[in-house]
Amino acid sequence: MSNLKIHHIGYLVKKIEKARLSFQALGYETEQDIVYDDIRKVNICFLVKDGYRIELVSPVSEDSVVAGLIKKYKNCPYHICYETGDYETAHSELTAGGFIAIDTPTPAPALENRKVVFLTSPVTGMIELILPD
Repeated sequence: MSNLKIHHIGYLVKKIEKARLSFQALGYETEQDIVYDDIRKVNICFLVKDGYRIELVSPVSEDSVVAGLIKKYKNCPYHICYETGDYETAHSELTAGGFIAIDTPTPAPALENRKVVFLTSPVTGMIELILPD
């Protein structure tokens, strides 16, 4: 899968501001302040350190797409996000490799409304793909 480039690691958190302060104490810098994603009902904040980007994701309501995950897993990394320049090929290769799409491509407000899609595999868990502009 040569056309995938890691964009970030998604990190599920209960309290986004407290988590941001904790990551800043570890040396992370805020790359993008908190953005509300009304489609997924989450707050998102991007931080960077040593060339790595993490995305803090915090549910804002009980019907958030991650509300069940936060109850089960608490604060933890839960997905790797990749950028692709060729969505059709990436999707085809991932599907052939056992991944299943768990939603359809939808705009992501924290990524300048670029479309994203989430997929999962019983072997590697959840990933996110950022589609080309």
